[in-house]
Amino acid sequence: MAASLSRSIALFAIAAVGLILGIGAWRLGADQAAAWIWSAGSLPTLLLLLLHIVQAARRGEAGLDVIAVLALAGTLALGEPLTSVVIALMVSSGQLLEGWAAGRAQREMTALLARAPRVANRYENVAGGDVAIVSVPLDAVRPNDRLLIRAGDVLPVDGTLAAGVATLDEAALTGEPLPTRHEAGGRLRSGATNVGDAFDLIAVTTAADSAYAGIIRLVTAARTSKAPASRLADRYALLFVPLALLAAGAAWLLSGDPDRALAVLVVATPCPLILAVPVAIVSGMSRCARRGVLVKGAGALEALATVQTLLFDKTGTLTGGRARVVALECGEGSGVESSELLRLAASLDQASQHVLAEAIIVAARARGLTLSTPTAVREQPGAGLAGLVDGRRVVVGGADYVREQVGPAPPPPWRARFLRRMGYEGAAGVFVAVDGALVGAILLADEIRPEAARALRLLRKAGAKRLVMVTGDRSDVAETIGAALGLDGVIADCTPADKVAAVETEKRAGPTLMVGDGVNDAPALAMADVGVAMGARGSAASSETADVVLLVDRLDRLAEAMRVARRSRRIAVQSVVVGMGLSVVAMAVAAAGFLPPLSGAVLQEAIDVAVIANALRALGDGRMGRKPAAIPATEAARLKGEHDALLPILDRVRAVGDRLSAGQDPPSKQELADLADRLRNDLLRHEQEDDHALYPKVARLIGGADPMAAMSRGHREIGQLVRRYDRMVADLAADPDSPDSPDDPAALREAQRVLYSLDAILRLHFAQEEEIFHALADAA
Repeated sequence: MAASLSRSIALFAIAAVGLILGIGAWRLGADQAAAWIWSAGSLPTLLLLLLHIVQAARRGEAGLDVIAVLALAGTLALGEPLTSVVIALMVSSGQLLEGWAAGRAQREMTALLARAPRVANRYENVAGGDVAIVSVPLDAVRPNDRLLIRAGDVLPVDGTLAAGVATLDEAALTGEPLPTRHEAGGRLRSGATNVGDAFDLIAVTTAADSAYAGIIRLVTAARTSKAPASRLADRYALLFVPLALLAAGAAWLLSGDPDRALAVLVVATPCPLILAVPVAIVSGMSRCARRGVLVKGAGALEALATVQTLLFDKTGTLTGGRARVVALECGEGSGVESSELLRLAASLDQASQHVLAEAIIVAARARGLTLSTPTAVREQPGAGLAGLVDGRRVVVGGADYVREQVGPAPPPPWRARFLRRMGYEGAAGVFVAVDGALVGAILLADEIRPEAARALRLLRKAGAKRLVMVTGDRSDVAETIGAALGLDGVIADCTPADKVAAVETEKRAGPTLMVGDGVNDAPALAMADVGVAMGARGSAASSETADVVLLVDRLDRLAEAMRVARRSRRIAVQSVVVGMGLSVVAMAVAAAGFLPPLSGAVLQEAIDVAVIANALRALGDGRMGRKPAAIPATEAARLKGEHDALLPILDRVRAVGDRLSAGQDPPSKQELADLADRLRNDLLRHEQEDDHALYPKVARLIGGADPMAAMSRGHREIGQLVRRYDRMVADLAADPDSPDSPDDPAALREAQRVLYSLDAILRLHFAQEEEIFHALADAA
């Protein structure tokens, strides 16, 4: 590809230099020297075009090169070297644009192959009957070999776990962000990464037959079977080239003057196709690049403009791709509040490298909690860890591990409820015990991206007819996310081969686009008409296999790219139709003998300038100078930070509401009053500041009479619920003997209803605000 681009640059330089030097010689009166210079400047382009024609004929193809060769050869044969070099300059400039665009479309498998291990650490018998660990080439591994897999190693072959427990990151195979725990005897797949302690693997396949090698073969097969895109210019050439040749032949036949035929060929040189289409398409590519979307080649942008069905991986594409704390569960009667539960767990997790530990620490710091340094820490990889935090013995980990550490005491009822919730939501859970008692649990999940719903709406507006999710996750989890986002279809439990099959099925109905971010998505990206990789955090393998890479971690930029692609293609078609229409008129004038070849070349150049100027409109966004609404990304981050700081209040609202249920240990009046103070002094103040200071700024950006009316209504509803709860608490404090005491079932139910309503509306309101601000954030 680099050689092709260099050749195009050389041809353009030779034609340009030849034109300039020839004009200089002609002005000095050296007409013969000028003719030789112009001819020399056009010959390399003519020879290369002849080579292209021969190669295309062998493939059974035809295109624009035929008419350009006839025009160049005719002008040289009939003594019009200036016309010839002008045509050569136009043709080579078009090739230069195409070559530059194509140079960005290299799809090598270097990253995918580079990730695969080259050697394996095998146990071998050595002299004296000892066993040593020897590094051997991957091809030397055979079934039943015992291999050492160190922390951080990628499994080189499929095998079974010899003993103990293995904790693996299988995102490269399944796309799921949460690590998996495997017991002795479990089957492990190549391509996964060991994120726990070292373990021994008994090989059951060779490297060539492993799961990871299968993914590489899938990518190779998909790219080989994928037909090249039919280029816009070539499709128009099928009509224009025969028309031009027929007109030139008729003019020569009827007039007997070969100059007329040459003049027809000169004005018929399809520069609107050779130049306008690449200019419009490359301008669209430049526009996309400015918005953080790398389109690898003109063909990819043209294909992007025609897609109708979009398929999405789930993890890292529609969801964030990282585990996040989504709920805190404090056990009844534990005496530990949600903030303290998170602080203790995060403090201990500072001694762990586990991915869930990192998520818990991030959540604690986002809420402004001060972490303590743990001591006497003991960790069982993949299960949990125990240690001392501020003199208290804290245990954090899976349900079974924490129960073993706590002792034989029967588990509290809430533990079973929490385990069921983990199953319903497809989430991970971390249980926390303090001083020998199970006090709570932390729910972690991969949440839907804040911009995902808006991005899908924009994609439909940009022309998408069908949106489908294909994921390796369980069907219940996938269906929940699909329903939340309003997708047209959900295909779950997918292997990389299943994703390829899904793309092939959807392609029968029309052009398809596949979006993914992991190695397991690479085969489907290669098979789709347009493969899109989430390149900001995704794997290098998916980025190199894809046609389009989102360099910023925002799915809504794909909708922008589709809109830019469709507009660029529309402008290209306009330029072609107008330019070819003018060329047809000029062909008729030339055939009638009123337009000599050189004048025809000048006229054609004027047509070219007009269509190129029109094609350059693709560099803009069509808004006639109007800048889209945007706020600083720091402002959106500030709002998110304020929401994170308020999360402990939301957790407390839910926890107090749960304890107001019948049969539970109800909170004291002081606890109810403390919550009322936090809601009134912290939460309402935040909402009032947003309504009075922040919303007017956003409204000015969006435009319209009152664009934030619905959000302001949310503030009023939140205020009403807080004031209602505040009055309830005040009534309890005023009359300790009243029937509205915390022991009264009716009062408990009413207070619980208010708190649950407040919890639901606050979480929804926060999510809506963050989506609006994320959409307006100027992340360019």
